[in-house]
Amino acid sequence: MSGYPQADRPVIRQLDDAAINRIAAGEVVERPASAVKELVENALDAGASRVEVCYADGGKTLIRVTDNGCGIAADDLPLALSRHATSKIDGSDLLDIHTFGFRGEALPSLGAVGRLSITSRIPGAEAAVIRVAGGQMEPVKPAALSEGTVVELRDLFFATPARLKFLRTDRAEAQAITDVVKRLAMAEPHVGFVLRDVSGGGEGRVTFRADPEQGDMFDALHGRLGTILGREFAENALAIDAERDGLRLTGYAALPTYSRGAAVAQFLFVNGRPVKDKLLTGALRAAYFDFLSRDRHPAAALFVSCDPHLVDVNVHPAKSEVRFREPATARSLIVSGLRHALSGAGHRASTTVAGATLDAMRPEAPVDTPRVYQMDRPSMGTRPMAYQAQAPLPETPGFAEMSTPSARFEQVVDEPEAPQPVEALPLGAARAQLHENYIIAQTETGIVIVDQHAAHERLVYEKLKRQMAENGVASQALLIPEIVELSAGDTARLLEVAQDLAKLGLVIEPFGGAAIAVRETPAILGEVNAGDMIRDVLDELADLGDSQTVQARIEAVLSRVACHGSIRSGRWMRAEEMNALLREMEATPHSGQCNHGRPTYVELKLSDIERLFGRT
Repeated sequence: MSGYPQADRPVIRQLDDAAINRIAAGEVVERPASAVKELVENALDAGASRVEVCYADGGKTLIRVTDNGCGIAADDLPLALSRHATSKIDGSDLLDIHTFGFRGEALPSLGAVGRLSITSRIPGAEAAVIRVAGGQMEPVKPAALSEGTVVELRDLFFATPARLKFLRTDRAEAQAITDVVKRLAMAEPHVGFVLRDVSGGGEGRVTFRADPEQGDMFDALHGRLGTILGREFAENALAIDAERDGLRLTGYAALPTYSRGAAVAQFLFVNGRPVKDKLLTGALRAAYFDFLSRDRHPAAALFVSCDPHLVDVNVHPAKSEVRFREPATARSLIVSGLRHALSGAGHRASTTVAGATLDAMRPEAPVDTPRVYQMDRPSMGTRPMAYQAQAPLPETPGFAEMSTPSARFEQVVDEPEAPQPVEALPLGAARAQLHENYIIAQTETGIVIVDQHAAHERLVYEKLKRQMAENGVASQALLIPEIVELSAGDTARLLEVAQDLAKLGLVIEPFGGAAIAVRETPAILGEVNAGDMIRDVLDELADLGDSQTVQARIEAVLSRVACHGSIRSGRWMRAEEMNALLREMEATPHSGQCNHGRPTYVELKLSDIERLFGRT
């Protein structure tokens, strides 16, 4: 007879509230940063304009969140510590959610695993405090507080000491808390945030501060991102504003030449909620994949807003993942919105390129303080005459007599009928060529150094892509279709994107069971291993929810064609050829970076050059 003996048969039991809360805490509160996230979200939902977070020992011994929100009435404090008690939804529509929190699990879960106290005051009433330790609640008592709420959590996980063994060092936990607060500060730029480390007692030290930003949504967000991500990101970020089928995308995305070595500067929000979503991350990567090599990652802070009924935020205990009703629409919005903004940036490259160049050129500071020479700086009106008077002539002996010249110059005369001098154009007028590879151009405010091969390669590449988009991707039919055996799940996942793959010249169809038949492949790729390509596509679909494998291979071929068809390094160029290249760069989107995301030119401001020579 199968099954358990009667004496050993499992018995179904109803768990008590303490055990239920500890289990819920394991889902919601993974570490101190999780507790900070829940408490700060409660403060923001209460309408706070100022939030202060204090922690000690990485949040293990103390977390205190103070806000100036609407507060909690004394009579409601015991109810606030009950499971599934919330003021944010009425339960009639679980999709109509406009707040960060809605489950009513955070406070009772924290009270089950730590020593929690809530002190709060509503306008027109006295303040009150309630305490709970290890799930044991004390009665409400009078307290002193001017406004808002103070939630204090001490000895996190004292009731479940086994969880403490899995926490990381104090420094690592403190960094996780900082990351959480910064993400929420991005979501609410009009709210002021202060993060304070009070380890050792006293006032502690402020580790992060973000004052409330002023202005409209874009201005406030730009200022807040400058505070959190740094001035360089703010200077090199493009404003994003796009809308499609009820979804709106806003935020800022950095130029491709301002990229990172890891995906550490990617911040995604849905209806103001920070999320980590594979669909959105994959869409961000897809928008940039044509501009960055695989080891570089874009930097962006993107906000998707929509009707709450179009997205389900109740799919993860910590609410860090979401599910869109129309995921393809969300992905398409991000890709097209970002690419439109990047195209609008034209030839622009990040300012960090010039900064790195100047740092490389700047001499090391001597031990003794150097003498600063105060020189008369010429006016803008006298500069052109001074440059002309000091310019060498072609027959000048000296450098021109070198047997192997590495630089040359040509007299460039602006046409009198031109509406503006060539120097007034963004990339200026070509003045010289160095080492038969670098073009030196003069602008109104400085100089531009152009890598002629990288720049022309990008121009040819963009032209080839434009032609492919207009004429479509030619496909080649296989004499004998290649049959690829897959699992049933992989086959279904692949057939969902079959129409998109067909636009890129890869035609597939079901072949019975879990197999598919590859009928056609992109002609530009020549002979390919269709099975390997299909599996690469599947790997990307499983990892990111989207695949760029086929398009990436096609554009890799175009990139190689562009490389061979572009101006080679070592070729002398006439002045009119150099200027023609500069003008085409100004008119071509994405010409500021090569096919691998490296800059095609460096711009140095005259003020920076003068600083190198101590003229300021």
